[in-house]
Amino acid sequence: MYFVYTLHSKKDGNLYIGYTENLQRRFVEHQEGKVMSTKHRLPIELIYYEAYLNQDDAKGREKFLKSGSGHRFLKKQLVHHFSSRSQQ
Repeated sequence: MYFVYTLHSKKDGNLYIGYTENLQRRFVEHQEGKVMSTKHRLPIELIYYEAYLNQDDAKGREKFLKSGSGHRFLKKQLVHHFSSRSQQ
């Protein structure tokens, strides 16, 4: 199983999108500051993920979510998450 996931930085509000075969392990690596691209953005939260049986499908979805259209999809898909954050 392959997972495409989205992290939300509580520090700067930015999103990080990645893919992995082991979502739990990878999220722990992010939280522990072991991932260069997110260690300066801690704390982070896992806000979205999708599971795929095929690695190429997961890579394709990751590529899409990193695009402008993909970011718009996530903002629309997670509208309640982002609106609750702006009220805090």
